[in-house]
This record gives sequence, structure tokens and C-alpha cells, in this order.
Amino acid sequence: MIVGVQPLAGFDKLLHYQVPESLRTHLQAGSLVRVPILNRSHLGLVTEVDAVPDVPVAKLKAVSAVLHNFPALTPDLLELARWMHTYYAARMESVLETMIPAAVRGDAKLKSEKYLSLAGPVAADVLAALRKKAPQQARLVDFLAQQFHPVKKSLVLSRLGSTAAVTNALLKRGLVREETRHVERVAYPDNWTGGEIVTGLPPKLMDEQATVVKSVGDSLVKKKFAVHLLHGVTGSGKTEVYLRAVEQVLAAGGSAIYLVPEVALTPQTVARLRGRFQSAGHQTVVWHSHLSEGERLDGWTALATGQARVVVGARSAVFAPVRDLRLIVVDEEHEPAYKQDETPRYHGRDVAVYRAKLANAVCLLGSATPSLESFANVQAGKYRLDLLLKRVDDKKLPDIHIVDMRVEVMRTRGMVTLSRLLVDHMHQRFARKEQIILFINRRGYSSSMICRKCGHVEECPHCSVALTYHRADETLKCHLCGFQRGAPAVCPSCAAPDIRWRGLGTQRVEEAVRRVLPRARLERMDTDTMSKKHRFRQILGDFRAGKIDVLIGTQMIGKGLDFPNVTLVGLVDADLSMHVPDFRANERTFQLIVQVAGRAGRGDRAGEVVVQTFTPKADAVQYAKRVDFNGFAEAELAVRKKFNYPPYRHLVHHLFRGPNPEKIRFFAEHWVKQVEKSLGAAVEIRGPVPSPIEKSKDEYRFQVWYFCARATKVVPELVKLQATVNWPDDVSQVLDVDPMSLM
Repeated sequence: MIVGVQPLAGFDKLLHYQVPESLRTHLQAGSLVRVPILNRSHLGLVTEVDAVPDVPVAKLKAVSAVLHNFPALTPDLLELARWMHTYYAARMESVLETMIPAAVRGDAKLKSEKYLSLAGPVAADVLAALRKKAPQQARLVDFLAQQFHPVKKSLVLSRLGSTAAVTNALLKRGLVREETRHVERVAYPDNWTGGEIVTGLPPKLMDEQATVVKSVGDSLVKKKFAVHLLHGVTGSGKTEVYLRAVEQVLAAGGSAIYLVPEVALTPQTVARLRGRFQSAGHQTVVWHSHLSEGERLDGWTALATGQARVVVGARSAVFAPVRDLRLIVVDEEHEPAYKQDETPRYHGRDVAVYRAKLANAVCLLGSATPSLESFANVQAGKYRLDLLLKRVDDKKLPDIHIVDMRVEVMRTRGMVTLSRLLVDHMHQRFARKEQIILFINRRGYSSSMICRKCGHVEECPHCSVALTYHRADETLKCHLCGFQRGAPAVCPSCAAPDIRWRGLGTQRVEEAVRRVLPRARLERMDTDTMSKKHRFRQILGDFRAGKIDVLIGTQMIGKGLDFPNVTLVGLVDADLSMHVPDFRANERTFQLIVQVAGRAGRGDRAGEVVVQTFTPKADAVQYAKRVDFNGFAEAELAVRKKFNYPPYRHLVHHLFRGPNPEKIRFFAEHWVKQVEKSLGAAVEIRGPVPSPIEKSKDEYRFQVWYFCARATKVVPELVKLQATVNWPDDVSQVLDVDPMSLM
């Protein structure tokens, strides 16, 4: 047998090997193997079986070992890897390393425990002899005789104060039996629910929900590829639709993948899935970047062997090696968090759709504010649209109040963190013992430190951005490269004491809340406070249990979370996402306001939302105030069509980086001339121009944009052209297909 192996050894070339007879039983396409390359052993993935080598068979080396008795990648995942390699212009090795966790590729081992039990009844004379000559052995036999099930060896020895020598003596005599059991390392304990009351009994469906469940169910029965876009207002019961679809898949013997955009949402979702399916014997595997190596290995093994058929997690869970995939749920499908910002730069939602196509499965996309790309696919007849226009039990959508911060500034004659309306509402809700969420999508105390006298701004020495002031430890930090230094007491340029903070951050909002609600219990959720592994679920559990009155946070609390006692949500600065050089700025602002507003009034009490903005008449703000998605989509798509922006054309971003700006510009301009000559009218080119953030981590950045009708035709040509250029060592460049950020 000859196989083609993609080595994970730092180079992108398929190599051929012979397979010894002893290894053929478990080897198949998708298997992880050890192969010799030169004088060293390397890991590789079998991508071809019965391959035709390009050298004589006698010269081929042999596969050294097969790592698992089952494939690391299922057939659909192997085909998905090839597609990602081509579509996202990524090296095959980087794609495979993204799909196969490091714990599976590395030295992590399955955890096991040894258990003891009696091999059978012990004769009275034997037991009497033990008590006389070996009392410790007799004590161990007596202890095991009282147990109904095998007991952990470590527990037996510690309980009796015994040693391994005692156990070994009984094992040799055949009186005691020892067995090894696999111990799964579970990411979240089965009894953890984040304070949410989770029941295994499904609630009664509303009429709209029942219609959607039937629509999705009909597609599942056909066992053919289909994409459903579930557009449901916040609190309309989309999660229950997802659970019913997963339930149908499990009943039919299939598997399901459930994607969420943020790690913060995972515990709540896990609790609901386990509450529904655990009693029926269905294990739910958790998958995201905060897992330990052992938890990753155990979860992956459970899925690959078919022991578990449901996985929930962030974007990388789309690569779970589940058997007989029937359904992929992509919750909050509009979220930019599904896009990976390092190679391979894939979009989890788009990869989910393509994997569903390869597996003849159903992909269920859900959101209260669908992405315009998905909505355009509905209009084009590619996706089916399902609607949930009412909240569960006909609960009222929250009232949204727009505060013109220009008026607030004039009233107070200075910058304002919390408007008078927001403060009044906070006092009212706190007095009623109701909970409050305040959202601002920027961590730290303030966005910059500026001198009022000379205008000096404290900037990062490695990046072309202002340093963010963190008051908790009196430091200035760069959120791009991690550089930090102590905050100055006077201006470093003119020595004036008038160096002040400009802009808002989560720390500054926290300080303002402590002033207006000194007795309130506060917690802040951002990447500065969430460094500990289980801090997410601890805070969310405390918030649900009512131990926290005000929760302040960034985007991680702005979506998906369901807290019935939250009746007031404040969006402290709605302009942060609006005034950026990005054609998606309006869409992001609309989505942000609607999603954040959706956290209010999900229980029995009515909710209110206060949105603070300096541009209250902006279309995104006004459409969001009315929760008018169709109106916003129609207006925004008209603008996109006029300028031929996505979703009407594909966009490819080409970034050039290096320490010398003149050299980078020269190579970028030279490159553009070659692309124009090679691709001609197939692509519209814009640039090269300096990036909005021109310098990052001591490297200057120039960018080129390619607009094209079909990325599948243009991207491979760009990759071929790249291979013909002799790039200098100090010039790096990256292609990003369908980018979500223009910065």
C-alpha cells in the first residue's frame, strides 16, 4: 500500500510512503502517522490512499507508526481542508494544524485511574490465614467485600493507610482484580448551570417557534444540504429552536455542532444542552480556546470515537471530528468574532456552511440582526428565511431612549460619562433591586492621555496608536503589541501638570458608577479582568444569582446572554463602532445597539435601554431605535450595491509589512503592476496605501484591496503570482479573503 502524506514539518509538499502490513488495519485517509524525513521522525496526515508515487516504489520509505485507531479528520473535514487551502490562500500545513488540536498532535495522554475489586468470594480459611499472617491484606479484602462497585485504588490505599505492596501481593494470589478506566477531564462540571434553572423538560412552543421547528425539521428529514437563516428578535426563543433541531438529529442517530461567537456564552449554552440531553445519555463536549490540553484531548477523542455526538464551542468547534454530521447551528451568525485574524484567516460561519454542504447536512444560522451577506443570500434564493417576530410569551421589546450627548456636554460644560437620563434610570432600577448592564466596547480607563497645554499625546513607540490609560495600576498600555509603561504625572514634552485623559473605557465607566451608586455591587468583564480560566462562568453565575447589581463590560456581554432580572441596559458610547474607516461601520452600529438592547426585559419585568451618542440622527441609530432590520437592510444594501461593495462583490485584503516604509511601498507598487498585467479586468485594485494603523509592532503596513466577482478564481492566481516574486526577508505579506476588518 502506498499513501500520500502531508507532513507537519514546516514545508508544504506531499510525500509518498509505503505502509507495512502490520499498520494497514487502522490506516486510512485522515489518519495521523509518524513518518521519517531525512534522519528524523515527523508527524504527518494521510491525505491519499493507494497513491501513485512520483519515484520508484523501491525508493520509498515506510510509515513508522499510526497514532490512533480512527482518523483524525473525517472525509468531509479532509475535503474541507483542501477547500480552505485554496479559498483562504493558506498553507495546507497551517490548515491541518488548525483543524487538529495541538493536544492530539502532541504528547498529551488520556488520563486513567486504576480500580480495585474482589476477584470473587474469598474462602473463610483463606481470610483467617490472612488475618493471622498478613493483617493489612485482610483489612483490604474486608474493605472491598463491603463495596458494591470497583473502587479507585488511590482511594483504597489512602483510606486504609496501606501500600502498593499489599495490593500487589493480593493481585499475585488472584484474590483482587485491578482494572484501568479512562477518566474524562470535563471542561464544565455537569452540575454547573451558571445559576440558571435548567430543566430537561422542553417548554411549550409558541406558534412561530413551532412553524420554524417544522421548517428546519423537514430539511433534516431529507438529509440534503440546506441553509436556514433564522431571523428572530432578541428573546424570541431561538435557542429552543436550536435545541429541538439537535434533539431531532440525536433521535435519528446523527451528530450536531453548535457554534457560539464568544467563550463567555459557552457555559450558559452548555448548561442548556446538558440539561436537555444528559438524562437521555447524550454527552455534550465543550470546545474553545480556554480549555486545558487534557480537556481538549478527551473531548476530541470522545467525538472522534462516536462516544459523544454533540459539541458546543467557539469557531474552532466547526472542525470537530463528529461522526454522521447532520446539523451545524451558528448562533449570532453576524458576529465578527467568527473570523480568525491569523492564518488561516477563515470565517467560522462560511466554513460551517461549506462543511454542511460536504456532509449533506443542514446549517442553521441564527441572529436578531443577520449579516447583510446572509440576508443577501436569502434574497438570492440560496438560503431559506425563517422568522420569529415576537418575544416568548409575548413579552414586550424594551423601550430604547436615545440621548444626544452634545446636549449633555453643553449642560455640564464638560465631558460626561453617564448622562442624566441614564443615571436617573439606574437609581430607579437599583431601588427596585433590578439589575443593570452597562456596555462600552473599549477596555481601560480612557483611550488616550493628552496634554491640554501643548497637545502632546502619549503614543506607543512600536505602533502608530495612542496608549490607553489604565487607572487600576496607573499604567499606559498598547492594546496592539502589549507595550506598557507607568503613566506620567506631568507632560513629558512641556512638563505641564495639565496632562489629562480623553475618551472612555470600562474602568472609567466603573468609577463613574461607583460615584452614582456607591452601595451597588459591581463587576467588570473585559480581557483585563477575565485572565483566569473560570472567571467568565463565575461572574455570570453570580450575576444570574443576583449577587451583582451592575455588570460593566465590552462586547463579551453584548450578545446572547439571558438574564431575566436585567431591566436596564446602557450603551455608554454608541459612536465607537460608527466613526471608523470601514464600509461595515453602520451595520456594526445597528447590530450593536439592537443586540445590547436585547439583554433587557427578558423576564417578567419590562426593560429599558439608554443609548448615548453624539450622532443621534444617524440611520443606524434611528433604525435600531425602531428595531427595524428590514428597513435598515434595504437602505444599507442599496448603498452597498451603488458602490459594488460586499455582498455584491468579494473583497480580498493584501497587507504588506516591514521595518522600512519606503521599501514596503516600493514592493507593493511593483506588485500591483504585476497583478494588473496578469489579471486585467478580472479584478479591481485599490492601493497601495498606508493602513489606517500605519505602524504596528515596529513594522510599517501598506495595503492593497482587490474587488472581484469570484474569489475562487482570483485568489489562486494571486497565490501563483506570489510564488514568482523573490520577496526580501524583511518584507512580509498576507492575503485575507473576505476580511471583517479594514484596519
